[in-house]
Amino acid sequence: MLVELRIENFAIIDQLQLEFGEGLVIFTGETGAGKSIIIDAVETLLGVRADPTLIRSGVERATVEGTFRIAPELRAVVHEILKREDLLDDPNYVTLGREFRREGRNTARVNGRTTNLGLLRELGELLIDLHGQSEHLSLLRVPSHLGLLDRFAEVEDRLAKYQGVYRELHGVRKELNHLRESEKDAARRAELLAFQVGEISDAALAPGEEEGLKEERTRLANAETLATQANVAMNALDSGDPDSPSAIDQLGAALEALDTLARIDPAQAAQAARIQELFDGVADLGRDLSSYLDGVEFNPKRLEQIEERIDLINNLKRKYGQSIEEILAHGEQAQQELDAITHAEERIAELAETETRLLAALAEKAQALSAGRHAAAASLSRAIENELKDLKMEAAQFGVDFKTRTDAHGLDLNGARVAFDQTGHEQVEFLVAPNPGEGLKPLVKIASGGETARLMLALKNVLARADQTPTLIFDEIDQGIGGRVGAVVGQKLWNLGRQHQVLCITHLAQLAGFGDQHFKVEKVLEGGRTTTAVRKLGGEDRMVELALMLGEVSAGTLQSASEILQSVNQATAAR
Repeated sequence: MLVELRIENFAIIDQLQLEFGEGLVIFTGETGAGKSIIIDAVETLLGVRADPTLIRSGVERATVEGTFRIAPELRAVVHEILKREDLLDDPNYVTLGREFRREGRNTARVNGRTTNLGLLRELGELLIDLHGQSEHLSLLRVPSHLGLLDRFAEVEDRLAKYQGVYRELHGVRKELNHLRESEKDAARRAELLAFQVGEISDAALAPGEEEGLKEERTRLANAETLATQANVAMNALDSGDPDSPSAIDQLGAALEALDTLARIDPAQAAQAARIQELFDGVADLGRDLSSYLDGVEFNPKRLEQIEERIDLINNLKRKYGQSIEEILAHGEQAQQELDAITHAEERIAELAETETRLLAALAEKAQALSAGRHAAAASLSRAIENELKDLKMEAAQFGVDFKTRTDAHGLDLNGARVAFDQTGHEQVEFLVAPNPGEGLKPLVKIASGGETARLMLALKNVLARADQTPTLIFDEIDQGIGGRVGAVVGQKLWNLGRQHQVLCITHLAQLAGFGDQHFKVEKVLEGGRTTTAVRKLGGEDRMVELALMLGEVSAGTLQSASEILQSVNQATAAR
């Protein structure tokens, strides 16, 4: 609900700050005092085009800012919008702002940050219903009618069951469409996939194979060098002569000498052990080199095979991946896609059968949902017409129009194929006939003025729990009605205020008496300029204002004002 409104330099308003509570908020005052200007200021928070002529004379800009407490039932959707725009600050409140300048530039703000008018309008339509400019009244937005009817009808369970089947059907149809589109080039695609799978399969690749091949290629390509160097090492270790003894010969001589030394001087036994280890190690090295030489292979044919294998791997890498692992993964994916194409006809037949079954189930759920809606529509019409009788519109009629649209791929309902979506198979629109003989017409085509405001009040009263808009604003609702009907309207507005915050401008004391808050709007002259001032009334001041609305303040009008308040207390005490 709207908890605070700040207006600066707007028309004849210099600076104004108002705080509002729950329930019914009443504005009274003489004609031209500025009551409707306050409503016009609130309207700018709904994203309407800013009129520079409304900027107060002598200044360059006007600002309007409203702070709203977010109702629990709207918190999820409002938070989703604010998070989407990275504008969520306090989870319980949101502030909408508008600044417009005389040269035509204007700025929209949400929570103090500049944004676009579209976002301001999106949030404003969730938070306020303002009667006076019909495009801002949620009941005049046809797409909202179905949701209002569903909440009034309490068919949430039926709708949830319908939507569960609808989502399943949507998934089946999406897969079917994909498969049927794929069928158009399935033969060409299957041929390509079969070639890829065969090429990768015939290569018989093994992970890590490429590294081993490259190592073997290096050895084969350098076999002569490897053998020569191994022979040099072998000769140095174990093939000496008297003039140039080998390492083994020299280590053997050293070993013999140290053994003799250790027998004479046992303290040198460790040195003899060390030379023995060296001798054994060199002997082992010689044997290993001999084995290595035996394995060195001069095999040009094998080298050619390895080169061809590496070329094959490189060719596959250029086509299917940067490594053998990636090539194998591509082959697996191609095989899966090929299998899918191969079995597409079977899958299409299976899905088509599932589609038929789900369409039948959805048709059953749609009819159950429709039955609940039609029953509720009759109750809704009776309830609203009863409300209109209380408001002296006895001849007014209300109806709910249900329409369907044919679709060859739609639901089969009594032999006819009808279109459907996630809400059902019917479009809903509220219709009214304010006067006899006019016939039912869409809400958007009804005449403006007090009669329209009373019709909206009747609708809002009946749909109070179904309508989630927290703040409702009524202007001109008392146009063309007298005090007796004004009291009925006042009680209905008060009742509506138990479910919503209601702001209302009125000239009728009988209506104003029902206000939970009462503000008086008046003109004051300051420094030779006219400006609007607003006072919150209570006690004796409120009694005097109600008396003024009945005529000149006198003992009689004060008595009547007192009786109005007593009557209001009696009417509201029962709630």
